[in-house]
Amino acid sequence: MSEPDSGSDLASIRTRAERVDGGYRVNGTKVWTSNAHRSGYMIALFRTRVVPEKKHEGLSQFLVDPKSPGITIRPVIELSGSHHFNEVVFEDAFVPEDMRVGEEGAGWKQVGAELAFERSGPERYLSCLALLGELIREASTDPGERMAVAIGRLVAHLATLRQMSLAVAGMLERGENPNLEAALVKDLGTNFEQEIPEVVHALLGCEPTAAGSDLQQVQAYLVQKAPSFSLRGGTREILRGIIARGLGLR
Repeated sequence: MSEPDSGSDLASIRTRAERVDGGYRVNGTKVWTSNAHRSGYMIALFRTRVVPEKKHEGLSQFLVDPKSPGITIRPVIELSGSHHFNEVVFEDAFVPEDMRVGEEGAGWKQVGAELAFERSGPERYLSCLALLGELIREASTDPGERMAVAIGRLVAHLATLRQMSLAVAGMLERGENPNLEAALVKDLGTNFEQEIPEVVHALLGCEPTAAGSDLQQVQAYLVQKAPSFSLRGGTREILRGIIARGLGLR
C-alpha cells in the first residue's frame, strides 16, 4: 500500500494503473513491501482514476507477479541487519485485467478491511513475547515483589490485548466495520510491545548484547526493532485520529 510520499496518508498514493489492451500499464513506486523479494505474488493498491478533491476514490487492488518485466525490487535493510522490507519500482509494467481484485474503484473499501485485520492481529502484541518469556525465566527463582508486580502487570495487559484482538476478528468475520476497535488494539499493543524492553532493562539492569545470555541477545534484537512498531500499520498519530473520530471527539 505505502509509497515514498504516502505512508500514513494512504489515500494520497500516486502509482498509476492506466488501462491498455488486455489490462493496465503501471508506473510508480511502493515501499515497505514485506517479503517482495521472496513472494510469488504481491497485492498492490494503484490509482486507476484521478478524482479531483476525492482522493479516496479511483483506487483499485491488483495481484502482481513481481517477476514481471518493468518491476524492480530493491532491499530496505533494517537497523538489525535483517532484510524484510523492500522498495518496488514499476516502470511501464503490465498487469492483466483478470488480476484486478474486486471492482475497479473499490480499492479503498477493501484496504480498509485489510488494515483493520492488520492493526488488530496477534503480531500487534506478541512481537516481544520471547523477551517476556526470558524475563519470567530469569525471575522464576526469586522474583521479589517489585519484579512480580511488573511481570503480573505485563501478563495482564497481554491477556487483555488478546481478548481485544479476538473480538475484532469476530467483528470482521461478521462483516462489521471495526476500524475504531482495531486502531485501539494497535495503539495499545504498540505501547505494550515497546514497553517490554524498557521494563526488562529497569528490572534487571542488563545491557543488550548479541554476545551475552539468551535474554541479552533477545533484548538486543528487540531494542533495534521496537522503534518500528509504532510505524507499521499506521503511526500513533494517525491511529489516535481514527479513535478520536470514532468517539465523536473530532
